Formats: sequence, C-alpha cells, structure tokens
Amino acid sequence: MLEIEDLHAGYGGPTVLKGLSIRVEAGEFVSIVGPNGAGKTTLFKTISGILSPTAGRIRFDGRDLLAVRPSERPHLGIAHVPEGRQVFPSLSVMDNLEMGASTAAGRRDWVRNRRRILDLFPILGERSGQPAGTLSGGQQQMVAIARGLASSPRLLMLDEPSMGLAPAISEQIFERLAEIHRDGIAILLVEQRVAEALASADRGYVLEGGRIALEGDYEVLSGDDRVRQAYLGL
Repeated sequence: MLEIEDLHAGYGGPTVLKGLSIRVEAGEFVSIVGPNGAGKTTLFKTISGILSPTAGRIRFDGRDLLAVRPSERPHLGIAHVPEGRQVFPSLSVMDNLEMGASTAAGRRDWVRNRRRILDLFPILGERSGQPAGTLSGGQQQMVAIARGLASSPRLLMLDEPSMGLAPAISEQIFERLAEIHRDGIAILLVEQRVAEALASADRGYVLEGGRIALEGDYEVLSGDDRVRQAYLGL
C-alpha cells in the first residue's frame, strides 16, 4: 500500500531523514519508535505533503504520491492525526467530526462512520454539541482520531496519540486502535510508549538519526539488547 524508498527531507537546514525506507501493507499495523529528533514527525509531514522531500520516492497503491497535491492526498484514503491533537476548539465535537468527512468517501459513508465512531468513543456522542476546546485532553484525542476516521481512510497515521495523557486514558486509546485495526484499516503509528506501540503492531521500525536502525515484529525488536535497554527499560 505505502512504499517509501530512500527518502531525504528536512526543514531547509541539516537533513532530518537520511535515506529512509519503510512499507505498510494493506490492513497492516506498523509502529515507528525512536528518540526525540529522530525524524518521526518529519516523516509524517512528508507523507502528508506539509514538507517536500529533497530526494526519494513515496508511492501509495502504486501511485507517485509526490505528484499528488497535499490537499488531494486525503481523498486517496490517507488520514493524518497530528501530534498535539489540533482540534478546532470553538467548533462542537460533531462539527469537528463533520470536518473530517470532507472527502468523497467520507461524505458517502458519513452515516455508517458516525455510527462506528460513536461505538468506539461513546463519550463523543454525549458531548456532541460541546465545543471541542472544553474537553479533557483524552477526549480531544478521541475527537482527533474520530475526525481522521470520518474521512473513510484506508491508512490512518497517528503521531504520538498518547502524548500528555494519563496511563489509563492511553490504554483506552490503544484498545480503540486495536479495534480500528480489526476493521481492516491500516495504521502507521508514531508513539512514545514503546512497549505498547510494538506489542500492538504487526511490525515495527526503530528510527534513529533519520535512518531505520532496526525492523521486525515485537519478538524480534523486544529481543534486541539495544531496544531493550534504550526503549523498554530492561
């Protein structure tokens, strides 16, 4: 589904991504972990088109994604849930969700998606008319994820969804992501809670210094001494 080859990208200064290559198959759950500054958010911004790479290829379903305008990429089935939630604070919860349903598929599937979203996050139904900016951090994260789902994505990219949340709320978020994955939606996750991120995923990548340092499933990565010591505290 998503194929990235030899990607180089940055912000006009030193290159952040230095020949990065990853893949996400249809319906697969892939996690990317690594230290701050490794390039995880830069990768997501490049896929979404917020940043333009200096070299490399990104293909989605065999199509050259770099030839597609950023505004058109959600219409291909790519949803980006950014770091920091970024809800529309003055809009109601339901208005935020409807903003996510701006793709053709999202408009077509709105009734079904709305029902599924409220099954996953019942609190959003209870708070549907409330301004999103008045919700707790955990509830705002639910809005952000639900807004992504409203577009009927085939690939859901989530950047640090547990950031700033209490452990119990983070566990709820991971449980909901597992349910979303079971619905057949591919997930690409960047996450600071390394153990949970790797345990939830079909495969994981360790990103260090803008390059892939390690790749494998949970058993492979959790058995690597570098991962155990640097990220799992073992």
